[in-house]
Amino acid sequence: MEVRKSCLGAAGRLMMDIMQFDWEPLGHWELDQRLDQAVEELIETELINSVQAQCGPVLMQVSTQDDFIHFTQEQAPTLSVQLFEQQPAVFQQEQRVHDQPEHITEIEGNPTVQYVTALLQNSSSTQSQSRLTGRARLSLSHTVFLSLTLLSKRLSYRSVSSTFRLEKGNIHRIFFSFCERVIALREQLIHWPSGEEALEHLLPFSSWLGWDERLEERGLPRVLGVLGHTRIPIRLPISKQDAESGVLDAKRMKKEPHPDSWLNLELVCNHEGRFIHCLISRGSDEDRGSTLSEKLRQNPDLMPPGTCLVARVGYPLTGHILTPFSQGQSPQENLYNRSMETHLSMFDQAIADLKERFQKLRYLDMGNFERAKAVVLTSCILHNAFQDMGHVTKGQVEREMREEEQEGKKEHAGITLRDTVVNLLYSALEAGGD
Repeated sequence: MEVRKSCLGAAGRLMMDIMQFDWEPLGHWELDQRLDQAVEELIETELINSVQAQCGPVLMQVSTQDDFIHFTQEQAPTLSVQLFEQQPAVFQQEQRVHDQPEHITEIEGNPTVQYVTALLQNSSSTQSQSRLTGRARLSLSHTVFLSLTLLSKRLSYRSVSSTFRLEKGNIHRIFFSFCERVIALREQLIHWPSGEEALEHLLPFSSWLGWDERLEERGLPRVLGVLGHTRIPIRLPISKQDAESGVLDAKRMKKEPHPDSWLNLELVCNHEGRFIHCLISRGSDEDRGSTLSEKLRQNPDLMPPGTCLVARVGYPLTGHILTPFSQGQSPQENLYNRSMETHLSMFDQAIADLKERFQKLRYLDMGNFERAKAVVLTSCILHNAFQDMGHVTKGQVEREMREEEQEGKKEHAGITLRDTVVNLLYSALEAGGD
């Protein structure tokens, strides 16, 4: 009777664990399997306690000469097999995790895994330290390797589960625990530069002019970073899919984006392709750059004197953000646009590198927006981490078919600054021609 009550208690605790943690719902087959496993683990725990109580005197014989635990050669193999076979299933599963294929057992020497593991050891996330009852515990380095595998390739949890010999639901939870620990490092790895750090990354506005102190004194700014965005396709939520005539694929999403079929990723990168600003929003990007421009207006000290950000047409033109002309109407405006394009191409390359390094971002097969955001933010943080360790990945820049866009909101300070830059560039060109 007591055993039956304990079994029911174990099954109840399993159900509470499933409800407490946020992970993919279980199917009927997997739920039945978990309930059976919970009962088996309880019985196995009682058996192992019984065996240990019986074998304890044998195992704890201590040599009076060397103080090492020992037992006879006849007892050793029998006890070893007996104890392993009667361990709870979770411990046998942990043993299988460590008995991975050869290419997985070599991950300890992988420099990328070592670097990320060292970063995560400083993470203060508490939920990432816990695990569901009856689930395999991976070492931190194995967790990093598994998660980087999911991020770097477009793989499903099911395909990865066969490689790591873990169940699909367990991999899901391990992966998002990893994302949580990485996100805890956001302030450390994605931050707005200030002081000497900001000055080190300033670029001249025009590459063919270089840095000309005389032009700077006359009002030509230097560039702190490039502001832009990209879309991350995601799966429509179930309710949205039911309302659609069919499921949108990645190609159709690019041409006819449904407001709930992608995330808008807004970034500012410096000349090294490092992200210094990251904002992930849901759906429409009509107000692109508005949050950042307002932040810069309220905190002008964020921009060193005589500096600006550059962005594409459609972003607000302010005293801190310069944008191109939608269509150059004169040689002066065309010259200005060509100078802007040099900086904008750096942003395109940074995005290509991000998506090449983390190919999961090409299409997130998840309908939960919060989880999708977590994956995107994790990728951006790790992008900077790999920049720090000198890990270079070059992606192929995709030439997107951009429709002709109208200029965004224009402030008086932005119009004045842009006119000043246009005139200075053209005057410098004429002076060089003379």
